[in-house]
Amino acid sequence: MTPTLTELLSDAVAAGASDLHLVAGRPPIHRVDGRLEASPRAALTAEELRTLLLAELSVDQRRRFEETRELCVSMQVPELGFIRVNLATELGRIDASIRLGHLEIPSPAQLGIPDAFLDQVRRPNGLILVTGPTGVGKTTTLNAVVARINAEERKKIVMIEDPVEYLHPPGRALIVQREIGVDAPGFDRAVIHALRQDPDVVVIGELRDLDTVSTALTAAETGHLVLGTLHTTGAAGTISRIIDVFPAPQQGQVRTQLATTLQAVFTQRLLPRADGRGRVLAYELLVVTDAVRNLIRDNRPHLVSNVIQTGRALGMRLMDHMIRDLYEAGEITYETAVSATSDRRVIERR
Repeated sequence: MTPTLTELLSDAVAAGASDLHLVAGRPPIHRVDGRLEASPRAALTAEELRTLLLAELSVDQRRRFEETRELCVSMQVPELGFIRVNLATELGRIDASIRLGHLEIPSPAQLGIPDAFLDQVRRPNGLILVTGPTGVGKTTTLNAVVARINAEERKKIVMIEDPVEYLHPPGRALIVQREIGVDAPGFDRAVIHALRQDPDVVVIGELRDLDTVSTALTAAETGHLVLGTLHTTGAAGTISRIIDVFPAPQQGQVRTQLATTLQAVFTQRLLPRADGRGRVLAYELLVVTDAVRNLIRDNRPHLVSNVIQTGRALGMRLMDHMIRDLYEAGEITYETAVSATSDRRVIERR
């Protein structure tokens, strides 16, 4: 008998997976601690997979998928929480990549988020970014930070997500969660509308295009705290990415805006633990000081690493130094440390 999607999701949760991949002709595939592992269940046929997945969609979602052959939606599954479902077709056959959710939002301490970064999130305004490659938990970090604000402060928070992955319970804050494709057509328009909703904090799931970045900078410039994510791999690269998304004639003005509004950049990676039991957070933290603002204005973001290196008193860390410290503490292996650093000499010279 063909299993239900809930049964397949329960299998994945029991295996400790972060993602579930469903492809015709293959057994369900779990991603566990960054590695792909096949489920013991039998392979699903193309027809079984199509029937299983389309049964979970609303009429509107099914229409959108049939029109575009792609779909990204969130679903709330009893006892499992929100899941993020990405549907696509391969040689005309439907497949799915599903990011598993959690009923409870992890605390910053559980994730290893440092107090120095949380201190920045307590600022009343400015732009704070969580960055890193795909699949390293940026959305979870963002939600953990929002949960901390919800526990401590009486603020209105408007979250714009694609899709929603965690449902925030009532707390001290008033939280409005809007999903792209359901509550708004796109990030840029959703941010513009959010600014008319009397927010203190605007959370943008991903700064993915020029219009969204531009609107985020304007929101931060007009007295709001703006939190967002970017697919960049370090503080210097994040600054360059934001500026380079704009046409050359606008970049001088954008450098000024960014220098004025940027408060912190938190870059993260997840590395396999030396004992094989899960993954550990490695991070880089830039706290924006007057020296950093001058470097942004002068178009010298490549020198930001020097500021981070000398800013330990403010909680700043370079990613390579964090990885070295994890290796020296026995948290990760030498091979993992060397492959994860941008300069292996940081590991070898100690």
